[in-house]
Amino acid sequence: MFEESQLCLCELKLKIEAVRQAMVHSGLVNGLNHPKTLEYSQELDRLLNTLASTT
Repeated sequence: MFEESQLCLCELKLKIEAVRQAMVHSGLVNGLNHPKTLEYSQELDRLLNTLASTT
């Protein structure tokens, strides 16, 4: 993993977009209840919470 505190805001936004795209792809390929899709969703939530707390 990575430390969010070490990411600049731009890098955090890029990471959010990458995880979002991976989640959507996983949802389309594997289904919305697949463990990998849910993992991406949880990671995206964590990243969005980090963004919300820094802005």
